[in-house]
Order: sequence, then C-alpha cells, then structure tokens
Amino acid sequence: MIGGLSRTATVALRQLLDAGTLSNLPAGFKQRGIRVRDDAAPLQPGEFRDVDAPGGNLRDAFYPLPYKEPSQTLLQLMGIVVEAGQRFASIADAQVGDGNQQAAVGTTVALLERGSRVMSAIHKRLYNGLKSEFRLLAGIFAQYLPQEYPYDVVGGQRMVKQTDFDDRIDIVPVADPNIFSMTQRISLAQTQLQLAMSNPQVHNMYESYRKMYEALNIKNIDQILPPPQTPAPKDPALEHIDAIAGKPYQAYRNQDHRAHITAHMAFMGTNFAKVNPNIIASLEKNIFEHISLMSQEHVEMEFAKEIMEMQQTQQTGQGGPQLQKAMEELNLKMESRKAVIIAEYTDEFMVQEKEITNAMDNDPLIQLKEQELGLKAQENLRRKEESEARINLDKMKMFDNRTLTREKMAQNEELAELRADTSITKQVMSNEAKRRSDLTKRYDVNRLKDKR
Repeated sequence: MIGGLSRTATVALRQLLDAGTLSNLPAGFKQRGIRVRDDAAPLQPGEFRDVDAPGGNLRDAFYPLPYKEPSQTLLQLMGIVVEAGQRFASIADAQVGDGNQQAAVGTTVALLERGSRVMSAIHKRLYNGLKSEFRLLAGIFAQYLPQEYPYDVVGGQRMVKQTDFDDRIDIVPVADPNIFSMTQRISLAQTQLQLAMSNPQVHNMYESYRKMYEALNIKNIDQILPPPQTPAPKDPALEHIDAIAGKPYQAYRNQDHRAHITAHMAFMGTNFAKVNPNIIASLEKNIFEHISLMSQEHVEMEFAKEIMEMQQTQQTGQGGPQLQKAMEELNLKMESRKAVIIAEYTDEFMVQEKEITNAMDNDPLIQLKEQELGLKAQENLRRKEESEARINLDKMKMFDNRTLTREKMAQNEELAELRADTSITKQVMSNEAKRRSDLTKRYDVNRLKDKR
C-alpha cells in the first residue's frame, strides 16, 4: 500500500544523487583544434597544464553542458513523500533514550508499541510464514522419513523417529510474535518486575527475576540466581531445631504423624521449651497440621473404593452430570467424616497436652518464671503510676504559674492606673497653684498702681 510512496522517494533520491554527480564532474564540448597534453591524467590542485590552441580565446574553445545542482524543490518533495509514508505506516521516528527519563514504564512501552506497529505486523507475518513452512517440513518428514534416523548431537538423543512428526505434535517457531526487539522484551520484563516488587506477597519473585535475566540474554542464570530448593520432609529432631531457630517447617503426607506428634509433645515438656512460648506455639501449629493430614489419609482409606470407581467412570467419559453430582456428594461425606476424625484425634492429644500442662504448672522453674513476670508487671505498673503522678504534678504547677502570672498582671495594671491617676491629680494641683500665684501677683501689681 505504501509501494508508490516508496518508489517515488527512491526516484527522487536517485535524481538528487545524479544531479550532484553531474554538478561536481561537469562535461561539455571543445573545439577540434584544441589539444591538451596528458588529457587522460586528472588535474592536481595548483597544477597548470599546457594547451595547444590554434588561436583565439581559450574560453571560447570550451562549452560546458548546463548541468544544474541538486534542486531544493526536489529535496523538499522527497521529504514530503517520506513523511507521508511514515505517517501512513504509523512509524514514530523517536528515540526512547532522548525522551523524559522520569516517564513511567507504561508510557515508554506505549511509545515503543506506537513507533513499531509496522515492524510488529511484519514480524507476525514472518512468524506465521515460518510456522506454515515448519508444518510442511513436518508433513514431508512424517511421510518420507525412515522409522529411525540417526543424527549426531552433543548431549542429545541420537535417534529421531518418524512418529516424532505425526499429527499429535505441532512444530512451531520458538518465538513470541508480539515481541520483535530486545528493547521491547526488556521493557516488558522490567515492568513485570516492578509490579512484582510492589506486592511481593502475591508474586513469584524468583520467576520475575529469572524472566528479567532471560530478557537481558544473560548466560548461566542458575549461577547468578540459584533456584529455590523444594522443601522436603524432616524428622522430628530437625523440626525441633527449626522451632528453636524460628524457621518455618510443615507436615507432609505419608509421614508417621503419631510419632511426630508424640515427639513434639515430649519436647514441649522440656525446661527449654516451657520458658519459650514461641516454641510451644510453633509445635502446636505443626501438631494440628499432622492431625489434619492424618485425618485426610484416614478418610481416603475409608472411601478408597468409591473414589476409584468414580475415577474409572470419569476416565471412560461416562456419567455426565450425574457423575459430577455424585462426586460432590462424596466430597461432602468425606469432609463430614474428616471433621469427626479430627475431633477424635484432637480430644486424644488434648489429654496428653493437659498432662504436660499440669506438669508445667507444678514445675518450680515455671513458678519462678511466673513470679518473675508478676514482679515485672508490678514494677511496670508502679512506674506507670509514678509517671502519671509526675505528669499531673507538672500540670498543676503549670496551672499555678499561669494563675500567679495573671494575678501579677492584674496588680500591675491597677498600680499603673493608680500612678496615672496620681500623676493627673498632681498636674491639676500644680496648675491650680500656678493659677492662684498668677492671680496673687496680678492683685499685688494692681494695688501698687493704686497707691501710686
């Protein structure tokens, strides 16, 4: 669909190159009488070569052809054609490294997907074409290959059979048609790893890191990232060691559950376990796991015949909805029976636990421990009461200080008012005395005048 645009851009590019070549290497006509010595050798920079001219001006003896330089209009046309082809094919010529480094991973992946839509389509078609080719080859091998064909592969099976290419096996390319570049593969793996690290409780962190290393094409991943070890059943002594160290451990099917429970009960009666509640809780958890598995195995033995009959019926493809209903009813019966057996086993082992608990109550070490804990509790209570009393005393002192401050401020205000009133009174008396003195002086002056 973009073939016309592609051919137009190619023709324009060739014309520009031809114009540049002809402009840099001009050609033309010369007169017949003009002879140039060593005309086969090119002129060197700064060289002047002799020319035999019969007469006249040398400039008039040569006529170069009017070749033009590459046209700017043609260059612009080629740019428009290329841009139209890119827009039509939805190709974004943007470098991811030149963008915003703080952009989210999803934004980067979206830009990659947008800028590589055509490459993705081509890759998918190549994948489908290779898949069809493999199917044709597999059909030829299944038809014409001998029963057994030897081949030499280091570390592999040295015999291939004709039955390896029958209709039961599909031969497909080992690739993902949706991923066409290593950059996209790394971006997707990095996004997956970030999601896994945001909530590691619901993700398999080993597989997340392994996929990241595979996207980076790292060799010998097992040496860098050792695979997690599959937990294996342990004897009671190792479980006691894990309980002391605070490590997790669990019960497994087909173990001697009674022996494990008896060993745990005996270890719970030791002095070391008595003074460590975490060890007791860990052992209790494992005991109930053994009780659950023991009950499950007991129920499966009781209903083994019915389970086998239903499995055989299911393998033959008979039964239909009735078989499904019968299996649901059987599961309900098994669960009810399992609950009864769990209750029986729990009552049985609770008796042993009570004996151990009574022994723990009469143990002088336990009593000393309880007394020590009681004294610590009383000491903590006393410290708490002293702290509260100290806080209340500080609050009362602060309240008293505030009251005294307020009273002092009120007294200072009254004293200031009294001083102001006194000052005003003094000023009034001084003015009155001055006024009387002035009147007296005036009276005396008038009397002197009258005597005169």
